[in-house]
Amino acid sequence: MPTATSLVTGVDFITVPTRDFEKASEFYGTVLGLECSTRWGQMPAAEFETGTLTIAVMQSDAFGVGFQPHTHPIALHVEDVGAARAELESRGVVFPRDTLDSGVCHMAHFADPDGNALMLHHRYAPRAPEA
Repeated sequence: MPTATSLVTGVDFITVPTRDFEKASEFYGTVLGLECSTRWGQMPAAEFETGTLTIAVMQSDAFGVGFQPHTHPIALHVEDVGAARAELESRGVVFPRDTLDSGVCHMAHFADPDGNALMLHHRYAPRAPEA
């Protein structure tokens, strides 16, 4: 029986739109503490490293794209959601709701300065074995 082979072998980065590149860079680099690995030349865009996914912050209008924030969160892995939340709150980040315990993970939702949805996430339950 033939098997399908995927053309896609991974994800290089996800793009996060912004209206103000300098403000967004400050948020991702200083507030979240992510390393800026590269700038896109003289364009208002840069890449920030999470350890498993690169977040490319891009000022939409400079690339001829209309701005619209992401409404579904990027789940940022942390070891302790409560401690990470407290640290981000001390840096001015607002969390609109209590931390959620889904029964398998803890999640704390927030947004960047442009309203892009983000979440602190930690899975504490083991994944169910495949059948």
